[in-house]
Amino acid sequence: MKRFSCQSCGHPVFFDSDQCLACGARLAYDPVAMEMVSMGEEEWQERVCLNGREHGVCNWLRPADDSHPLCTGCQFNRYVPNQSRPENQQRWKRLEEGKKRLFFTLGQLGMPLVDGWRDPENGLLLDFIEDGRTSDEFAETFVSTGYLGGIITINVLEADSVARVAAREQLGERYRTVLGHLRHESGHFFWHRLNPGPDLKESFRELFGDEQRDYSRALADHYEQGPPDHWWEQHISAYASAHPVEDWAETWGHYLHIWDALDTAAAHGIVFRNPAEMTIWERIGEWRELSITLNEMNRSVGRGDAYPFVINSMVAQKLAFVDEVILRLQGFH
Repeated sequence: MKRFSCQSCGHPVFFDSDQCLACGARLAYDPVAMEMVSMGEEEWQERVCLNGREHGVCNWLRPADDSHPLCTGCQFNRYVPNQSRPENQQRWKRLEEGKKRLFFTLGQLGMPLVDGWRDPENGLLLDFIEDGRTSDEFAETFVSTGYLGGIITINVLEADSVARVAAREQLGERYRTVLGHLRHESGHFFWHRLNPGPDLKESFRELFGDEQRDYSRALADHYEQGPPDHWWEQHISAYASAHPVEDWAETWGHYLHIWDALDTAAAHGIVFRNPAEMTIWERIGEWRELSITLNEMNRSVGRGDAYPFVINSMVAQKLAFVDEVILRLQGFH
């Protein structure tokens, strides 16, 4: 993520800021220029996304040449949390922050991304949905986070910090975030969007395995029996060992994670090249070094590792395959 500053006073601001704490100027993100814009209150009310004005969950500008009340990022939403429930406002805000950060990275990478309202065949939509664990209205229902047919579904409980940590501990996961879920599920979407031919499928199978394996049976076995011994020798995470398509999505998610982290590090002078200037192998090498530094920093202040994963030679080859897929997808415009 690049560095942003207030146009009015030059003070550093964040990607999701809607007001400068130094001078009080209203802020909005311009997704076309990929810059933060400063403005007065009246102009902000006129130009910012409706979800920002009415619910405080978005700081993006609406398209200048479009009468749609929502910004381009919020136009990807199909279902959002019920805002009559006070706790859902903060949950929705966390979900939007994760989604908008994902979209920023996808924009940097030149991914073909259009909402499913405009392009039902190739577009993407997102459902942020409750179930019986958060609302009596949906008693005895269970919504799983996942992807199917152009729709990414995220259970709103993932935006609840306590519930998310509890789920991570119950499942024995090393890492669980809203942004991580969104990155992972976007991997399923873009593989579907690519609709790979026989050559790429063969390369996929050599690295990840046979994607035609019974998916339901594989996931049931994973949750009942746990991951295989020494799963880390072949996979980036225990969940990646459940099935080849999940291995793909986990690897895709880590690719985006690495890109964003290196881009942020470059913007702040921690590394000296941004990821766009590196080959995939240079990025992997840089990230191996940087992630050790991050983990040591976290440990020095009494926290767990920021990146509790190991990129071995097999995982590196899978990341290189993701890089090849991204190059193909860039040609879809």
